[in-house]
Amino acid sequence: MTAIPAPAVDLSRRDTTALDARLDRISRRRRGLPPPTALVRSPGGSYHYGDQQTPFHAASVGKLATAALAGQFIDEGLLAPDTAVAEILGPELDGLFTVAGRDHAGTVTVEHLLTHTAGCDDYFEGRTHGGPRFQKFLTGDPDRFWTPTDVLAFARTYQRARSIPGHEFRYSDTGFTLLGLLLERVGGAPFHELLDARILTPLQLSDTYLAFRSGRDRPIAPFWLGRAEASTWRAVSCDWAGGGIVTTPADLARFTGALFRGQVVSPATRDWLSRPRHRFRSGLRYGAGTMEVRFEEFFFLLRGLPRLRGHLGILATHAWYDPDSDTEIVLNFHSTRQLTASFRLLTALMQTLRR
Repeated sequence: MTAIPAPAVDLSRRDTTALDARLDRISRRRRGLPPPTALVRSPGGSYHYGDQQTPFHAASVGKLATAALAGQFIDEGLLAPDTAVAEILGPELDGLFTVAGRDHAGTVTVEHLLTHTAGCDDYFEGRTHGGPRFQKFLTGDPDRFWTPTDVLAFARTYQRARSIPGHEFRYSDTGFTLLGLLLERVGGAPFHELLDARILTPLQLSDTYLAFRSGRDRPIAPFWLGRAEASTWRAVSCDWAGGGIVTTPADLARFTGALFRGQVVSPATRDWLSRPRHRFRSGLRYGAGTMEVRFEEFFFLLRGLPRLRGHLGILATHAWYDPDSDTEIVLNFHSTRQLTASFRLLTALMQTLRR
């Protein structure tokens, strides 16, 4: 599981000064938002900006950890990509996979859930029928604690399956909720305990935990859902296996690097998780619980920048790994309205590192 040596990225004083100046300009324009957080670590040096100590909500970046747990179970023979989810979860799937009057729950596999091709809608951002969208529930009752069962009940009540399993890519937090339940059932322990025992403790990620579950909650960095500051909302407990991790830049960089070096799962499983299968949006491809950045799709002159592996979160949180230079990159822009700005910085970072 040892990583193959890669050419180091050298961060000169000139580079870090230029990055500081860029981030200072960004910070001055953020209209009440805290400065962005950035961390870059490579064999040739490191760079950081902003608060490195206060833990933050990583949002869907946490899907990397859920994918890693699934990958470990695959390595151990406890699961396979084609394992039928219904054989393990049974009634949990009821009402989530009915298309044109026919229930397709029996054909859903582990790979479908990991690759967002199971066909169920996305409870968090998907359209609803006969009721408000999920985020209305969050803003209307921010102190509510959401269990996975609550989330699935919402999906059954207000949403419909979007396609037959295996036919379309449709990003789905509902699918990752099911994946978390499946991992609990197979692993014989609550999701947060599996996370602690199999990933956080072995990697010594002492500042990382699953929010509202592990008993380790403490004040975290502010973040905004639209115009609402939500860092104290218990309702964010809905994220769970789809992105409920709280972490620090250093911990997240360490985990991301270890995952993509093949130190958390086997190199073969890492490659399977990382293999791009579907277009998420321009510049992003989706694998199995992982993303790949393709800068050339943002702008043709960016051709030649490396294809990063990792994941993005709706709060403009980023965790990426460049296998060519063994570089880890973590960003946090604290807001759903800062995704474009965060990608501009990511692009500038990679251009600086590749000079």
